Amino acid sequence: MSKLFLLKSAFHALFKNKIRTVLTVLGISVGIIAVIVVTSAGQSLKSFVLAQVDVFGSNLIQIEIKIPSAKKGHTESATTFASGVSITTLKTEDAEAIAKLKNVEAVSPGITSQELISYKDQIKKVLALGYDENLLVVNKFNLASGRVYTKEENDGMAKVVVIGSKVQEKLFGNEETIDKVIKINRINYKVVGVLAKQGTTGFMDLDSAIFLPVKTLQKGILGVDHVIFITLTVKDQKLADDTADEISNLLAQRHNITDPSKYDFSVTTMAEARKSIDTIFDGLTILLLALVGVSLVIGGVGIMNIMYVTVSERTYEIGLRKAVGARIKDIFWQFLFEALIMTLTSGFAGVVVGLFLSYLISFIAQSQGFILPFSISFSGVFLALGFSAAVGLIFGLTPARRASLLDPVEALRRE
Repeated sequence: MSKLFLLKSAFHALFKNKIRTVLTVLGISVGIIAVIVVTSAGQSLKSFVLAQVDVFGSNLIQIEIKIPSAKKGHTESATTFASGVSITTLKTEDAEAIAKLKNVEAVSPGITSQELISYKDQIKKVLALGYDENLLVVNKFNLASGRVYTKEENDGMAKVVVIGSKVQEKLFGNEETIDKVIKINRINYKVVGVLAKQGTTGFMDLDSAIFLPVKTLQKGILGVDHVIFITLTVKDQKLADDTADEISNLLAQRHNITDPSKYDFSVTTMAEARKSIDTIFDGLTILLLALVGVSLVIGGVGIMNIMYVTVSERTYEIGLRKAVGARIKDIFWQFLFEALIMTLTSGFAGVVVGLFLSYLISFIAQSQGFILPFSISFSGVFLALGFSAAVGLIFGLTPARRASLLDPVEALRRE
């Protein structure tokens, strides 16, 4: 018998049991959908995060406090800080020393807080970010109106503030904003500038934030003498790694640390940040795909079970076909085709639904202000289709072989 005839016979047999076929296809499709969503949506999220990093430019270096025992970028620091532990060794004087390095263009120490602001009857809790007069340079920000505070205002802990575009809209609407006075924790601050729309960066809505002179926020509001990060830009991006090493050595000397494993700070270039993001997302994707693979294997076991049931139900048919001349390989290929048809149908259906869900995730994210691009992971598509074919082949072989080796006389006796 020709392979085309056997293929048609396989389709006919599957259509005779539509409900069983649909349920079997659905079981595999769920796993395939998960593969597509994990790879496509994961790739979109990775592109989004990398785009947020790129906003700051490739010549940026970020210095942050960390737990001395933790590795750079390790979650141990974040967990420890969340429990209330603080590192107070990073100072504005460190930023001033770093600014003297040859390849450093601009430096700004920084600190963050959550503060209550009010204007007339409007009250909001906002993210307050403290930077020095280099706010615009190190962050690649633009002003919509007004100006940024000066070095003299920072040194004098002046009560001035630059506000994000959403803060301006909610507090002032169409009113003229510059030189208006808002209250931060019931103390008057003059608005000297309004930022142009910046969007969301690193999952932080900068348009809903306010920006204060770092010394004002640091000493005047929080009552501390340390900072939690230092942001800087370099003149020659090609020398960023060398500059990062210089900074590490300088801070180690200033903090009296001789053992690199006990550094209470981390120095990260944008190239390192991108590499870390790649590693994190690749690791997460592999982990999630491994979990999805378990569901696909379970679906494959379901295929095998259904095929065994089918062989048992069609024993007489198999015996009759053998009695009229069907060969062992004809029976084998028909049942294997049935398994492959179900899994490949599951694969294509899963890919279509998975891509639709990935697009839906992207659409919803963009409607909420997150620029999450829709991305098709072709490697994910090929992986899904290849895996579905492999499942059909692997889990269909044994039932197909069992059907092909049935003795026709014994099979006919079971009617």
